Amino acid sequence: MTEPGNARVLLFTFAIGALIALVEANGGVRGFVQWVERRRWVTDGRRAQMLAWTIGVVIFIESNITVLVAGSICRPLFDRFRVSREKLAYLIDSTSAPVCILIPFNAWGAYILSLLAGLGVENAVPVLIATIPLNFYALTALLLAGVSAWRGLDIGPMAAAQERTAAGELHWEHTVAIADPEELAPPPREGIPLRPVNMILPIASMVLMMPIAMYITGDGDLMAGSGSVSVLWAVLTGIGVASVLSLGQKLLSLEELGTVGVRGAGGLTGMALVLLLALTLGAVTQELGTGEYVAGIVGDRVPLFLLIPLVFLVAAGIAFATGSSWGTFAIMVPIAVPIGAALGLPITPFVAASLSGGVFGDHCSPISDTTIISSLASASDHIEHVRTQLPYALAAGSVAAIGYSLVGVWLSV
Repeated sequence: MTEPGNARVLLFTFAIGALIALVEANGGVRGFVQWVERRRWVTDGRRAQMLAWTIGVVIFIESNITVLVAGSICRPLFDRFRVSREKLAYLIDSTSAPVCILIPFNAWGAYILSLLAGLGVENAVPVLIATIPLNFYALTALLLAGVSAWRGLDIGPMAAAQERTAAGELHWEHTVAIADPEELAPPPREGIPLRPVNMILPIASMVLMMPIAMYITGDGDLMAGSGSVSVLWAVLTGIGVASVLSLGQKLLSLEELGTVGVRGAGGLTGMALVLLLALTLGAVTQELGTGEYVAGIVGDRVPLFLLIPLVFLVAAGIAFATGSSWGTFAIMVPIAVPIGAALGLPITPFVAASLSGGVFGDHCSPISDTTIISSLASASDHIEHVRTQLPYALAAGSVAAIGYSLVGVWLSV
């Protein structure tokens, strides 16, 4: 927990809370919702689900930003059309990390490239790009989420949650939302005009700032930039733009800006504490060498055709135990790359299996930061989110395991 990146993650959590509160208080979020409704883009539950999926695909700068933006925009629409908040949590969770790793022009790509470069991999960028079609879990999870949104595919516990929501109940009697939406983002006061530009411009500036910050922190090399610093800069830029718009249109006074921002940040205090505990637990498991121990069990006695699917499954197990896909990458990539090189095989499938397994285990883990923030953004009960998402994650994980088994058979021929 002493790493500066972890501290920036916590600062980012408070900052994004302030940003969401500002674009809600200045009428941006509700203006955007009205705007899409006037254009009849969202007229029913299926289109509301497709909007959540689309936002998750388009905003690929950072997984937690993706879920928070998509959740704040789509939650009112899901409630209006009686689609369960658990479904919203699933859709934004299952698009965020998969998209970030499939379109690696972000902090994720920079981080993975730094791992590959540290292992002496030449032409690390082509290797990373080559992993995209082999990232079976991310591809399957993204496709399954899209089909689930379009077709209204509710599996197992998700079907029960949808039946409850259709009957007018947002939550089960024994559950409680991880955060109160009104506390996180208070509605605009009466008389404030609802303008979509007050949300679109701050979000757009945040998205555009991300590559600029990556370029600056990487000394001219976009893929060598600091992901945690760039994300923090991007969110602060969004806050700055939202503040200028609010003051320029005389929607909020300077004192009101401060009050709303602090209230929004304060609404995420509980979330930040949970995230802090999750990061601490992940750090402890890494210090204990949990990942290296699990990976070491594999040894050199595994048949070649089982090696790649086993890399995927071991990575998934580590990610589930630690709640960190990035921590899993740091453990598994340095193990998987030398194995492939020692066997005289292309390292790309080994890297892809490590990355794919990390995202899979992260999606199943109740202590994952992205999973926790997805519960927060959708205002759903956290355990219910984990429980309803698990069948989808396991289905996508099974497809990925079969895919890596076929790759292993092909390489062993």
